[in-house]
Amino acid sequence: MRWYTYKPGDRVVFRVSKHSRRPGPRARGIWPAPHGDTYRYQVDKFWVVSEVSDNGDVIVRTRRGKTHRLTASDLNLRPATWWERWWRSARFPQLHKTENFRNTEA
Repeated sequence: MRWYTYKPGDRVVFRVSKHSRRPGPRARGIWPAPHGDTYRYQVDKFWVVSEVSDNGDVIVRTRRGKTHRLTASDLNLRPATWWERWWRSARFPQLHKTENFRNTEA
């Protein structure tokens, strides 16, 4: 099992499995369905960690402002490499410190 300690502001990549008749240009691992009507494929989503809960769940934010709660040990979730952070920087959402990061001083 992979384990990485995420913290707010970390850029992460989440691999989503999809299926449709026409995979998009970012589709990877394209497989035809058993009867050939559709395709199964995976797409990488570029998100930012906005919060880490006490039980180890990671709350991530998308570019459009949606949030998702994921377990840190999910095999589809991984930290972005330096190359992805540089090359795909426009795909990661921009977080504002005042609204998304909790104050750790108590």
